[in-house]
Amino acid sequence: MVLAESHNLTVILRVRPPNEQHANKDRIVHVLDGQMVILTDPRDEDDILRAKRSREKRYMFDIAFDSYNSQLDVYLATTKPLISSVLDGVNATVFAYGPTGTGKTYTMLGTGDDPGIMALALNEIFALIKKGSEKNLYTVTMSYLEVYNELIRDLLHPESGDLELREDSAGVTVAGLTEIEARSTDEVMLLLHDGNKRRTTEPTSVNKTSSRSHAVLQVSVRKITRARSLEETVSLGKLYMIDLAGSERATHTKNRGTRLVEGAHINRSLLALGNCIKALSKLCVESGQLHQGTE
Repeated sequence: MVLAESHNLTVILRVRPPNEQHANKDRIVHVLDGQMVILTDPRDEDDILRAKRSREKRYMFDIAFDSYNSQLDVYLATTKPLISSVLDGVNATVFAYGPTGTGKTYTMLGTGDDPGIMALALNEIFALIKKGSEKNLYTVTMSYLEVYNELIRDLLHPESGDLELREDSAGVTVAGLTEIEARSTDEVMLLLHDGNKRRTTEPTSVNKTSSRSHAVLQVSVRKITRARSLEETVSLGKLYMIDLAGSERATHTKNRGTRLVEGAHINRSLLALGNCIKALSKLCVESGQLHQGTE
């Protein structure tokens, strides 16, 4: 989910480059004009029943990136437009959603040589704060958690055990979640990499480093603006950057035992998220902010 100028929900698709398993196979995903994605059905001469069916399906997105597009391309389209609003007290969320093994963690976290959305967004936040007015005083804090089998764990302080959601007048919060003040991107990324070492990952037949949990990075920006009258105005904006666990089909992943239970929890939570998105999309359509048929 991404906030944008014209509406509240933006869906952007990124095509992953082929891996070793698919390198020598015909390409079936094609991006056209930066918005349309065309899926072609691989030809099977022996399948008589499907011979006369349409071999092409088309889908429209707000933006569609091909496999050659860079991390920076994705960041500029998805997250950069949100940063100034977060500094002004607006909440925003960016999450990577898709099947297991499609590059969600790479897109969100990236590598040291090719940073992802999280690092690029943090760079932007600290750069804008540095260039901001002297009358504004900013405080940046972060928390990092995972949702594993519908249990919440603090990735910065795992000794806390399973945490609980609480709802009060300020909204929904995670009781006991560690929140750390941050002063630079390097500081946050170091904490993130330490947290990711504690994140639940296990190999499957589809992905050797499959994330078995949803990871949520919350960056809070508190701004105090001092006026000439010595009055202070306080705003609080939050940017949630989420690396979701990948959806799975048990027949495809061949998971058994614990992996199968994890997959069921992952799919159940993603179904709930999908229902939330549909409800928000319906509200946007009814209010005229989103055209019918846009996903």
